[in-house]
Amino acid sequence: MDLSRLRNSSPRGRMRLAGLALGVVVAVAGVTAAGAHAASAGPGAGSGSGRVTGRANGRADGHAVIAGYYYPSSGMPVSSIPAGKLTDVIYAFSLINSSGKCYIPSSEHPAREFAALAALKRRHPGLKTEISIGGWGAGGFSDAALTPRSRAAFVSSCVGLFFGKYRGAFDGIDLDWEFPVSGGPPSLTSRPSDKAHYTLLLRRFRAALDAAGARLHEHLLLTAALPAGRLQSAGPYDPAHSYQLPQVGKLLDWTNLMTYDLEDGYSKYSGFDSPMNTSPADPTSEAIKKWNSVAGATDFYERHGVPADKIVLGEPYFSLAFKVASARDDGLYQPITGPATAPSWSEIASSYLKNPAWSRHWSQTAQAPWLFDAKKKTFITYDDPASLLAKSEFARERGLRGVFTWALDEDDAQHSLLDAMSAPFRR
Repeated sequence: MDLSRLRNSSPRGRMRLAGLALGVVVAVAGVTAAGAHAASAGPGAGSGSGRVTGRANGRADGHAVIAGYYYPSSGMPVSSIPAGKLTDVIYAFSLINSSGKCYIPSSEHPAREFAALAALKRRHPGLKTEISIGGWGAGGFSDAALTPRSRAAFVSSCVGLFFGKYRGAFDGIDLDWEFPVSGGPPSLTSRPSDKAHYTLLLRRFRAALDAAGARLHEHLLLTAALPAGRLQSAGPYDPAHSYQLPQVGKLLDWTNLMTYDLEDGYSKYSGFDSPMNTSPADPTSEAIKKWNSVAGATDFYERHGVPADKIVLGEPYFSLAFKVASARDDGLYQPITGPATAPSWSEIASSYLKNPAWSRHWSQTAQAPWLFDAKKKTFITYDDPASLLAKSEFARERGLRGVFTWALDEDDAQHSLLDAMSAPFRR
């Protein structure tokens, strides 16, 4: 994604561009088909504090997953995480230093943050926490995965840091290498051999986590954030070129499928950040948009050997905004002329939806809303409780492991988005 075009329009883009900020992925585990009754009550129904259980195998305890990213730099303290609605917290991000080792910048006060996570776990005994390594713009992966020796050193440093020095803060590792072989920022080192080395790196992590877990008397999780097929700097992107997906699916507890950023800084036309389905009206070429949807990406991963119960579906809480060339069709699928300021969900709910300059529209195909200011020719793609509910119902009906979001801090004070996202999985 060309984040320079989105830097001023997307809070997520600003964070991902840096690649150095720390955050947390918060995952709700424990999802079930019985939650369909809660879904019928509509977005935001219920407190979400009831137990959520899973029809898919989910984690080692049999529960499914709902996830969302949280950044300490957002100003939301760990103590404010709605842990009663959640079961897993994945801290994002640890980085890789020039020696190929895991580290956390001291400026991020890891001891303080990790102590807060441990305290949160004590208050919520069902909560699990994972450390996410990498993120958009984070380098060092290709070199760290290159040889048996470099893989051993990298994995040992991560396991020693997070289950030794910071023991008690985490229950697993989430790998966020964006991306092996191709598709990541052009400035980062990548190699054709990354595809095989990624699998070998996962095997090394799995063995090390199993050994550490045996000492700690718990199953330590290994997950990974994986991309949908989306437009990148070099054109259409095929995840199967980056990953040996059947092997990856077997090695991971689950995959966090990033079914968002499907509209990005390389897009020529205004569209949806996370559409349920692609539209014939979208002028984007078929080669690019074929798998560029929630349903399409899910189909892609299943066809390439990742079982449904190993897929956790991504749902965005952020928005993206663009200037467009024409007000035709309320700004949808129009040529993009530049970025615009992207509001948070709270701003959309409290201000934009009440402002007559902005008109709200809904796509039955995408199962998602958009906003348009015809006078300023400004288009905003975002998700709301209705669209998130639709995605989660899709995930439940397809037998997926659960859902996750980027990012928890962009929800409103009432947790409207989280409640809608988790509704199909509550009983």
